[in-house]
Amino acid sequence: MTEQQQLAEFCQRLGAPESQAEIMAAQLLKRAEQLAVQRGITREVALARLLEMVVKGRAGETPSEFPPA
Repeated sequence: MTEQQQLAEFCQRLGAPESQAEIMAAQLLKRAEQLAVQRGITREVALARLLEMVVKGRAGETPSEFPPA
């Protein structure tokens, strides 16, 4: 199973329909690559942070780096 397939499965477990989960997985991987380059961090660290944000967002929590409006 590829990394993208694993991420798509993860997104489905969070409630995304299969077609949307595939798109989300691709976007997460692409953004992780961008963040890694921009911030000088590993791709894995960037992806872990994005996944943490997805889980918090799904739970209705606001990540600490986003101040309340």
